[in-house]
Amino acid sequence: MSIELGSKLEGKVTGITHFGAFVLLPGGETGLVHISEIADSYVRDINEHLKVNDPVTVKVINVDNGKIGLSIRQAIDNPAPQRSHRPRNNERMGGRQTFEDKMLRFMKDSEDRLQALKRSESKRGGRGGRRS
Repeated sequence: MSIELGSKLEGKVTGITHFGAFVLLPGGETGLVHISEIADSYVRDINEHLKVNDPVTVKVINVDNGKIGLSIRQAIDNPAPQRSHRPRNNERMGGRQTFEDKMLRFMKDSEDRLQALKRSESKRGGRGGRRS
């Protein structure tokens, strides 16, 4: 059986390491599911998610020099919908801020500091002023 990029296959976990899990595919070939491709959430210990001889559905994400890269999380048909994060009013007022909010605040603070520096320089005669 030919392994094609993007195909979904049924396999069986044959081994678990600290960096991933080996999966036996139809046709006798073995592929690796990297730890980052096991679940959508952070995986500290693979043994909490998989056991040897577990049946799994995997998606082929890489085929390179006979090495087959697999993903369990990409094989899921209906992944959880991504929530867009819109800042609430309390987040704009010192809580979590968007990049744009932070940049606007930085620009305003910088402008205020430059104006204060210019005012203080004009009172002292400015930079490089002549002294008699």
